[in-house]
Amino acid sequence: MTATLTYQLAGAAIFAIGLVGLVVAASLIRRLIAANIVGAGAFLVLIATAYGDGSAPPDAVPQAMVLTGIVVAVSITALGLSMVVRLHAVESDGHDASSDDARGGGA
Repeated sequence: MTATLTYQLAGAAIFAIGLVGLVVAASLIRRLIAANIVGAGAFLVLIATAYGDGSAPPDAVPQAMVLTGIVVAVSITALGLSMVVRLHAVESDGHDASSDDARGGGA
């Protein structure tokens, strides 16, 4: 078993664990974390595939795709967290704070 195959299998296992977490988790935060785990598994598979058998230098295109994917994943995670916090605030207060600001009820 080569190192590339080992990393590809590890990435597939991480992807599967994250996918199970997406399906099973009830909490929105846990689903967001599971989505990040799915992304990490996909990134690991892409990097292992870019490495190849080790005889040639690694391909730069999959590495650039993974780097771009990491940046996008961080921004989507931040957006998702802000939406979860906002949803929690709306559910616990019973109303939307931005509607008070729009009507002039805010400070």
